Amino acid sequence: MQHSRAEFETLYREHHRRVYAIALRFTRDPDRAEEIVQDAFVRVWRSLPSFNGNSRLSTWLHSVAVNAALDRVRARARREARLDRDVDLDRYAAEIERAMPGADLDLERAVAALPDGAREIVILHYIEGYACAEIAERLGIAEGTVKSQLHRARRLLKETMA
Repeated sequence: MQHSRAEFETLYREHHRRVYAIALRFTRDPDRAEEIVQDAFVRVWRSLPSFNGNSRLSTWLHSVAVNAALDRVRARARREARLDRDVDLDRYAAEIERAMPGADLDLERAVAALPDGAREIVILHYIEGYACAEIAERLGIAEGTVKSQLHRARRLLKETMA
């Protein structure tokens, strides 16, 4: 099925903020998040003709965005020995508020402050709605590791939010 540029532009306008929020949560960096958004929509443009309609277009696009974010985060982690660089949580919170008005900014800051592995799993499970088995498969780790990271993250979030 061939899609027009106008249809794609409409798709972009309807879903840009959501894809940006996904990317921003993973990277905590607006510039890197925009790179992921570009990557995700390039993937969507290239793959749209083969979209078979077995799921809603928005569900499929969401999956493409999560995969693009995970691919970028993983590639960067391989390139850099250490990823826990300082993050400007105020800038991050302002960007989340812009992308997702009404978001709980205290919770967003607390999630952003989690260690990388735990943060990714919390985003995938609690924000994006993936099951533990699905997260394990996507990240290439054991399901038990996912569950222990979730347990650890919940404890850290409780401490931070208290």
